[in-house]
Amino acid sequence: SIFLQVGHLGDRYDEWVHQPIVTKETPRFFHNALLELLTRTPWWVVPVVWLPVVWWFVTSSIEAGLTGPPHLAATMGVGMLIWTLLEYSLHRFVFHVKTRSYWGNTLHYLIHGCHHKHPMDGLRLVFPPAPAAILAFLLWNAVKVLSTEPYSSALFGGGLLGYVMYDCTHYYLHYGKPLKGFAHDLKRNHMNHHFRIQNKGFGITSNFWDWVFATLPQK
Repeated sequence: SIFLQVGHLGDRYDEWVHQPIVTKETPRFFHNALLELLTRTPWWVVPVVWLPVVWWFVTSSIEAGLTGPPHLAATMGVGMLIWTLLEYSLHRFVFHVKTRSYWGNTLHYLIHGCHHKHPMDGLRLVFPPAPAAILAFLLWNAVKVLSTEPYSSALFGGGLLGYVMYDCTHYYLHYGKPLKGFAHDLKRNHMNHHFRIQNKGFGITSNFWDWVFATLPQK
């Protein structure tokens, strides 16, 4: 499978992976059917799996005493803002790290390189639930250390809602056709990131952090 071959590209991997193949076909990663299935995720799985979890965290925060709607909304809003920074940082510093070794190239291709090589692969545009659950568990424990109830559940619920919006927005930017406005600007910047300049345009749900850190693609 191609997943086990990209590591042999060595120094040529970065150039190769940023030469996109524009097709809606889904390349096969593994010969094992179960492993292959775990890497393919329809976009609607994300809200179906995670929105009930968001609801659980929000209701937990309310039961812990955060009952005022303004306070609840503000706390969730802070969580969503923190997510947008995490989204930007992961995309810029983790998903676009330069790799040369066999396992470095292989792991990068599995995490993000495959998306740049096949940007219209609709089954690998969102995070599979299993790795997303591992990341969510780590982040939840970090939130519990940095804040206390009733705020921690609302903060994490807001961040998790931001993640759901991120994955759904990412799918829309590839398959939707906004003609103007905010969504059009997001799509233009994201398509520039894929097809013109890969070291710009790391935001998905917002251009704010690209503006802050001067990585906004030129129009």
